[in-house]
Amino acid sequence: MTKRPEEIALMAKSGRLLASVFGYLDKLELIGMSTMEVNDRVDALIVNELKARPASKGQYGYAYALNASRNSVVCHGVPSASDILQDGDIVNFDITLEKNGYIADSSKTYLVGAVSQPAQRLVQTTYEAMWQGIGAVRPGAQLGDIGYAIERHARRNGYSVVREYCGHGIGREMHEAPQVLHWGRPKTGLILREGMVFTIEPMLNAGRPHVHTEDDGWTVVTSDGQLSAQFEHTVAVTRTGVRVLTLRSEETVNKQ
Repeated sequence: MTKRPEEIALMAKSGRLLASVFGYLDKLELIGMSTMEVNDRVDALIVNELKARPASKGQYGYAYALNASRNSVVCHGVPSASDILQDGDIVNFDITLEKNGYIADSSKTYLVGAVSQPAQRLVQTTYEAMWQGIGAVRPGAQLGDIGYAIERHARRNGYSVVREYCGHGIGREMHEAPQVLHWGRPKTGLILREGMVFTIEPMLNAGRPHVHTEDDGWTVVTSDGQLSAQFEHTVAVTRTGVRVLTLRSEETVNKQ
């Protein structure tokens, strides 16, 4: 379950490459683009320029380099040429990248054009909730501490946490043990040890937490049609705290 220092170094390299993909997305004018066009650009960037592999492509039969989850789509949104990003949308791009046999996983919710204040607040709170969870990571802490920190921040701000999907261990495989819930009680669950690597990826809903999967077998949406947002980082437990392996250029918090 734990990774050796040399393995974490390789995962950090994958994480830096993945962070650069989000740097590329940050510069795109998303209004009017289809989610398929974004997918194709990301696929080409990872393969042709970064000399890496889009790890989600072919995983469980999935055919694309990313998930594109717009507005009321919670997660696993399938890119489509007919899914055109509009002024006022929010959209989460969830991307995995494998380099030298090790995978990094991260996601970011983007504001497309002029986004309403309620949508901006949901996105900002979701981002903060992820960092609340990351801040709970240290040797000797427990998985329940992470989930508790996330859910407490969400509820204090009037949002619900999706319970059907969670973070996960990661390494040579995209999904490894343990499962990292985004809700829970403090001082419960698996004790964290130096060398553990996993994702923290809360999904917050503006309305009720209930979700359902559409007929394509992938796309998960809010049952009440309200907005949902998500952020994700891959983190490693260090001797004294946590290292964010997918830290992006605009982010400066990285507790070692």
